[in-house]
Amino acid sequence: MSPQDTALPPDPAGPQGPPKRCFLFLQGPISPFFAEVAAGLAALGHAVRRVNLCLGDRLFWRGAGLPPAEDFRGRAEEWPAFVAAFLDRHAVTDLMLLGEQRAYHRAAIAAARARGIAVTVTDFGYFRPDWITLERDGMGGDSRFPQDPDAIRALAALAPPADLEERHRDDFGRQARWDVAYHLANLLPWPFRHYRSHQLHHPLATYAGIGLRLLSRGGERAEGARALARSQPHPYWVFAMQMETDFSIRAYSPYADMDTPVAEAVRSFARHAPRDGRLIVKVHPLDPCLKRWGRRVGAIAAAAGVAERVHIAHHGVLDDMLRGARGLVTVNSTVGLRALVLGRPAIALGRAVWDVPGLAFQGPLDRFWADGAPPDAGLRDAFLGALQATTQLRGVFYGPEGRAVAVANTIRRLDEGTVGLPVPFTARA
Repeated sequence: MSPQDTALPPDPAGPQGPPKRCFLFLQGPISPFFAEVAAGLAALGHAVRRVNLCLGDRLFWRGAGLPPAEDFRGRAEEWPAFVAAFLDRHAVTDLMLLGEQRAYHRAAIAAARARGIAVTVTDFGYFRPDWITLERDGMGGDSRFPQDPDAIRALAALAPPADLEERHRDDFGRQARWDVAYHLANLLPWPFRHYRSHQLHHPLATYAGIGLRLLSRGGERAEGARALARSQPHPYWVFAMQMETDFSIRAYSPYADMDTPVAEAVRSFARHAPRDGRLIVKVHPLDPCLKRWGRRVGAIAAAAGVAERVHIAHHGVLDDMLRGARGLVTVNSTVGLRALVLGRPAIALGRAVWDVPGLAFQGPLDRFWADGAPPDAGLRDAFLGALQATTQLRGVFYGPEGRAVAVANTIRRLDEGTVGLPVPFTARA
């Protein structure tokens, strides 16, 4: 069996006897993904349960074979007692969710751990674009994946080499429509009037910002091309920004915003990078830019005395930027993995699953500009294979074809209890 297998084991007789396990689904991707996984588990004889926290959650719990969801309409301070009682009442054995750092989810995880209930988290994959992540307990800074090189090599001996070929395309239009429907539903004052979203910005402001970026896409592409063209004659580095709403920033880094790490990197670059060096600051493609990053980064660079050496890029082909770069600086973006694949030096300013000795630079940022070194090729290949075989499943959350693959792979792992374990289990010849 390989991580790419998608066929479910046949069960011509259907589920028989009492339920094998009981899965509770909380908030997941804004798509039918959780409902489809739950229906597949129910078909294999497991009990499935769902708690809706908001009106948007109701939109995506539909389909044959699914029991009605239970709504939680209370106040946030009532949630820990509610979810603890729910776990006990339904003899829940497994908790499934996306976003382990959301306040509602943290309380549910604490109650589950106190009862010995398995916690599985999912999100977009560490590998992009057509992988999803499935891990025990947490992701990113809380991932169980080892950071010891010897342990990584031992896992790699049980796994096939990483498969970096793209096989499925996601559907951004479908993702956008579902996202808008979900968040607009949550603006209605009934019936979940006490629900508190984990988002930092009002959805209408976010959509307006993204809409303006889409209208400006031509100008953004030209800006990215100029930034790369101005940098290529010189030694240059890339700083990959992340969205401030991302829990990778909010929970797994020392930063409360993106201004601070950008300023930290620019000041360090000004003091320690070669005088002819350049720095490309790449904005996240889905950032609504409610902060005017062009002005902010320009002001930061001017204050550090390097206004002519720091270039903002709202858009651009990241691989093209990375291939010629002396290195990548980021807080903990999965772009770090891409840099490692391309053999480029990388440093994480926060906690990242790829921040491993021998792969990412382990010294202070001030030394990175001169001492950053490419990853050890053997360890990198072992890391990529082991990470993919233990935490990654092929598929996507939105496009129907790729979602069907992700659903089948997720059902298999949950049914077999192999989340986080290498597949296949026998060493390669």
